[in-house]
Amino acid sequence: MAYRPISAIVLAAGEGTRMKSSTAKVLHKLCGRPMLLHVLDALVELPLERIVIVVGHDSAPVIDTVKKQFSSKIPIEFVKQEVQRGTGDAVSVGLSTFSDAADTDGDVLVLAGDVPLLCPETLAVLATEHRLADAAATLLTVEIPDPTGYGRVVRDKRGEVVAIVEQADANAVQLELTEINTSIYCFRQSYLAPALRRVIPDNAQEECYLTDTISVLRATGHSVLTVAVPDTSEVVGVNDRAQLATAESLLRARINNYWMRSGVTMVDPARTYIDTSVVLDPDVTLLPGVSLEGSTQIDVSAIIGPDCRLINTVVGARSVICQTVARDAEVGADVTIGPWASLRSGTKIGAGAHIGTFVETKNSDIGEGAKVPHLAYIGDTDIGPGANVGAGTITANYDGREKHRTQIGRDAKLGSNTVLVAPVTVGDGAYTAAGAVVVDDVPPGALAKGVPAQNHKDWVKKNRSDDDIKESR
Repeated sequence: MAYRPISAIVLAAGEGTRMKSSTAKVLHKLCGRPMLLHVLDALVELPLERIVIVVGHDSAPVIDTVKKQFSSKIPIEFVKQEVQRGTGDAVSVGLSTFSDAADTDGDVLVLAGDVPLLCPETLAVLATEHRLADAAATLLTVEIPDPTGYGRVVRDKRGEVVAIVEQADANAVQLELTEINTSIYCFRQSYLAPALRRVIPDNAQEECYLTDTISVLRATGHSVLTVAVPDTSEVVGVNDRAQLATAESLLRARINNYWMRSGVTMVDPARTYIDTSVVLDPDVTLLPGVSLEGSTQIDVSAIIGPDCRLINTVVGARSVICQTVARDAEVGADVTIGPWASLRSGTKIGAGAHIGTFVETKNSDIGEGAKVPHLAYIGDTDIGPGANVGAGTITANYDGREKHRTQIGRDAKLGSNTVLVAPVTVGDGAYTAAGAVVVDDVPPGALAKGVPAQNHKDWVKKNRSDDDIKESR
C-alpha cells in the first residue's frame, strides 16, 4: 500500500448553548485542562501531517488558549467557520486549508473538540483499519442500550453501512437501532470533498450534516467501514454541565488508576482529585479529600491530607501536610504543616520546618527547622533557621501604601502575640516578650518587650544559659 499522508480536522466552532456559559464550550476544563487540549493530546501521539481546528463562536479565546497552553511538533492551523451551518459545512471550511497537491490523496481524521476522553490508541486503530480496507470512510461506532439523542447507524441486509440518520430525522424503525455514530471518522480526502459538495440541508435542523456524506459515498459505490470503540467511556461527549461532570469523573478515575499503579497510595480514590499536569513520586500517600492542581509536584514518601488543596505547589520528600490550602508554594523535605494552615503565593519552607494550626504565610521564606506552631500571620518575612514564632504573632507588613519586609534571625524566639511592624529586623538569637509591639530593630541576643517594645541589650546572655537555649530548640 502506497504511503498516504494523514491529517486531522477538529470541529470546535459550536456555541455550546446548553453549557449556559460565557466560556466557549471546548475551553471548559476537565481535571485542570481545557477539553479541546485533551483532544489535541490524543492527536499529537499520531504521525499526522497537520491538525486543522475549525473555530467559530468565541474563536479568539480558543485560538489563544491553544497557542499559549499547547506545544506540538505537528503544525496546528486555525480556520474560522463564519456562520455555523452544520458539521458538513465545518468540515468543508477545514478542508479549504488543504491547498497542496500532496494533500489531495491523503486521509483525514475528523473529530469534535468536545469528546475529551478519546485515546490515541483508538484513533490509531481507526486509521489503520481504514487504510487496510482502502475504505472511502470509516466510522467509529458503539452499541449503547439507550441511544436517545444520537445518530443511528443504518445497515442493509448484508450488514453494510448505508447511512447515518440523526435522531430528529429518524423513523420509528430507525429509532429502535442501538448502534450509534460517535462523530469520529477517517475519510479518504479525495472522496470527502466531492461528497460534501453533494450534501444539502434537507433535514429538521436545516443544516449540512457531515453524516450525510456516508449515504452519498455509498450511493456512488464507495466502501464504508466501521470500527467498534473498545471502551464506551472514550466517546462520551460534553454538551452541558452534567455531561462535563460525568466526563471529569471518568477521566479522574483514569488518572487515579495510573498513579496507584505507579506506586501512589490513595486511601479513598473517589475523594482524590488530581489534575493531568500533577507529578507524584512513588510511596506518596494521599488521604481522603485531597485536591492536587496545576503544576503541583509531590516527592517520595510525602503524606498529603486529609482535606488538602495544593495548587502549583512543590512538596519535598517525607513531608506531612494535613487540612491545608497552598498556592504557588515550595515545601522542603521533612516538613510538617497543619492542620488548618494557609500557604499563599511565594511561601518557601525549609527542610524540617513546622507550620502549625491556623497559620497563614505569604511571600515568606521560613528557614530550616524553624517553627510557626499556631495562630500566626507571616507575610513578606524571612525567618532564619531554628527560629520559633509564638502563638498569635503578626507581621504587620502593610502601611496602607506599600508592603514592607520583616527579618527574623537564626534561633530567634518570639513571644505570644508579638506584633512586628515592618520594616523591622529581629536579630539572631533575640527574644520578644509576650504582647510586644516591635517597631525598632532588635539587636542579636536582645529582648524586646512592651508597647511599643523597648530593647534590652545582652538580655539573653544575662538571663539564659546555654542549656536553656538548647532545650528551647
